[in-house]
Order: sequence, then structure tokens, then C-alpha cells
Amino acid sequence: MDKLIAREREWKELDDAVNSCRSELILLKGRRRVGKTFLVRSYFQDTYTFHFVGRYRKKKSEQLESFRYELSRYSSNTDIPELTTWKEAFRQLELYLEKCPDQRKIVFLDEIPWMDRHGNELIKELDDFWNTWVTNRDDIVLIACGSATSWMRKKFEKNRGGLHRRITHKIHLRPFYLNEVKDYLQYRGIDWDDYTIVQCYMLLGGIPYYLSLLNPQLSLPENIDEMIFRRNGELEDEFEELFPALFNKADKYIQIVKMLSTRREGFTRQEIEAKIGGGGGLTNILDNLVDCDFISKYAQMGNKERGMLYRLTDMFLLFYFRYVDSNNTRDEQYWAHHHHDRDVAAWQGYSFEQVCLTHLPHIKHGLGISGMATDCSAWRFVPQKDDDRKGAQVDLVIRRADKLTHLVEMKFSEFPYEITKEYEERLRVRRMTFASVTGISHGLLDTFITLEGVKRNTHSSFLHSQLTAKDLFAVL
Repeated sequence: MDKLIAREREWKELDDAVNSCRSELILLKGRRRVGKTFLVRSYFQDTYTFHFVGRYRKKKSEQLESFRYELSRYSSNTDIPELTTWKEAFRQLELYLEKCPDQRKIVFLDEIPWMDRHGNELIKELDDFWNTWVTNRDDIVLIACGSATSWMRKKFEKNRGGLHRRITHKIHLRPFYLNEVKDYLQYRGIDWDDYTIVQCYMLLGGIPYYLSLLNPQLSLPENIDEMIFRRNGELEDEFEELFPALFNKADKYIQIVKMLSTRREGFTRQEIEAKIGGGGGLTNILDNLVDCDFISKYAQMGNKERGMLYRLTDMFLLFYFRYVDSNNTRDEQYWAHHHHDRDVAAWQGYSFEQVCLTHLPHIKHGLGISGMATDCSAWRFVPQKDDDRKGAQVDLVIRRADKLTHLVEMKFSEFPYEITKEYEERLRVRRMTFASVTGISHGLLDTFITLEGVKRNTHSSFLHSQLTAKDLFAVL
């Protein structure tokens, strides 16, 4: 088994649960391919008292037959009767666990949303199993794991029955940060520089499974062609499988993320509803997409009445919609042939902004304000017809508790970024517009984030602070 990279906090959560003096119910959720099962396997080294994986798109009868098979295998009992309900299934699990040696009993239910995607029978019987049997014991560690994080939130965290009160540990496994990607690649024998690793992050995000497919013998463009553009590549059909595996009625989820991919600054809920259609179901879908780490929700500074901005922030999906979804060239070396195109350079500029927004803790750390209360938001000004001010936007505004405000500019460049006279003037006009519109005229700090820093010249002196790859790759 591969070495587990990062995940120290999650490892400690498992360690605390296993070494406690009570029964534990662990809720483990996270985006598909983020490494949930690998985390559990690494910690327990595949030694469970009972382990069952929900079967994708299988009927209840097939799920129960598989559950019965696993019980028979773990218990070495070939006389387990046919199971027709989840009540019977958990009763047989009780009988088996009661006969196990007097030690901690690890029960791992993986992809639990697939076990019963319709109705509430599974949750009702799991609730009964826990509250009538497990609560009388102190030797059970049950791990409920699932990629459909919205299902997990609804059925467990917002459960109005007994399960909500019984959850002892909640683990939401997130994609890797840049420093963790670097550690993982080095472990795999891939010694890329920071510039290439950021490019890799723009394409695949911090998803361990995607990173595990990289071939150390190939360049980054060659790897992308092998995985995505080559016929029968490992990720050729990834998008088609991603949403149906997580959501019922996946079409509307796909429609929304595709819409969000068309505008870098995102859309308000009202704009999404105008195009997609709304109702109470839309709020639920947006919450589910946020919970699954596909999209993010950002406050609009000074526009609270317009609500939040929703942005597509999953790096793989951003790349997919831009270069894969409508690609009909059948060029199996597409990325090798086009990754230097001017269009790609413009796309990388936007993607780098998303990389930075994903690393907000690193930005605050680099600015020396990790322990300070801050309000991070986006700002956009669209002038009315009778307003002679120019429109402007800032993708990241950091308002600090000490009344200082960072206007953050994020620029992707392989070399030190050079600010021209024209660009300096544009930034100064933007700052004046920001001050005029928001009423915040004091303590405005122009801040740049680049990989190699800003080239010092007569037009860079207005900068208050700058962060580089060193800050984005920092270990927090």
C-alpha cells in the first residue's frame, strides 16, 4: 500500500476514536476520489471486524445479498439466513459482533449512501442498531463513509432522530494543498518545480486519485494527454461518472456547474434561478455542490442584498469545461500541442486566481495575519447609466480587524511579474473607485500574489505587500 501523505489531523481523529473508552460513531465524508477509503485503509491496515462497501446503483435486494456475503465471510458462518430488510441485516451484524473477542470492534461501512439511496429504511435501522444495542457497549467503532456529502449531511448531521446526537467525530476530507501535492509527487518520484506543480494543480486540483495516475517518466502535458485526451485514458470518462455517482437527478447539477464555468466572477442565486429555474430544490442543489467541494460561495462586499456569489472552483471541472467538454479534434496529443497557446495563458490567469482563493489560510499566513479576524469577499462595481465612474472588480478583498484592507491582485507568470505604466494607472483608478463606492478611503493596501514576485521598477513602488510561491507552498 502507498504511503499516506498529509492527513495528520484526520489520522489523529481516528487515533482518538480507536483509543477512547466508549463506542464511537465517525462520519467521514469528502469529494469523490479525495482519498477517504485510503485514509481508513492506511490507518487500520485493512484489519476490520466487519467491512462493507455499498454497491453502486444496485437494488436493495442486491445490497442485502452482498451484506450477507460479507457477514458470512467475516464470521466464517455459512448459515446466515437470507436478508430481506435492513433490520434483519443489522440484527445479524449484532449477533456476529457479540461473538467477537473482547476488544475494539471496527465496523467500516464505505459508500454508505449507495446502500440505500431511496427512502429512510437504512438510516432508521442504523439508528435503531446504534441506540438500542451499541449504546450499551463501549467497544464499537463504526465508520460511516460516503462521497455523497449532501446525503451524509442530510441523513446524519441533520438527522432528527438519534444518530445526530451520537456522532462523535466528523471528518470532512478536503483536497490537498500545494505543499501536500508537492510532498505526494516527490514520494512518487516526480521532482517538478513549483511552477509546474501549480500548473498541475490548475488541471487536476489537489485530488489524490488524479495525482496517483501521473507517470514519473512523462512531462505534465504528456501525462494530461495520456489520462484525458488519449482514447481509453484513465480520466476520459471521469466527468460522465462523477455526478451520477453522487446525486439523484444529476442533470440539473451538471447544468448548474456548466453555467458557473462560463463566468469567472461567478453568479448570484438569482441569476442562476433566472437561467436554470429555482424553487426550494435549487437551494438544496447549491448547498450540495458546496458541500461536495465542487463550487464555493463568496460574499459580495457591499452587495448583501444581492446575496452570495457562487463560483465553480473544482480545478478539474474548470479545465474539463474549457478544453475537454467541447473538444472534437480527436487529437490524442491535444495538450502537448496547445498548452503554449495564448488562449491557454489567459485561462491560466483565471485558474491561478482559483488556486489562490483555495489557499486563503496560506495568504493570511504570508501576510502575518493568521490569528487576526478578517472578512474575505469579492467586490464588483457596475456603474449606472448616469455614473461616469468606470466599472471595476477585485476578486479578493481582505478586511482586517485593525481596519486595514488588502486589495489583492493575483497574477500567474513563470518569471517575476512586471507592472507597466498603464497597468499601474489602471490599479490606481481601481483603488480610487473602490474608495469612492465603498467609503473606505484609508488603510487600503495593494497586495500582489505571484509565483516569482513582482519585478522592481518605477511602477511597483505603490505595492504594500506581495506573496510568492514560497507563501502558497508553506506548511501551516
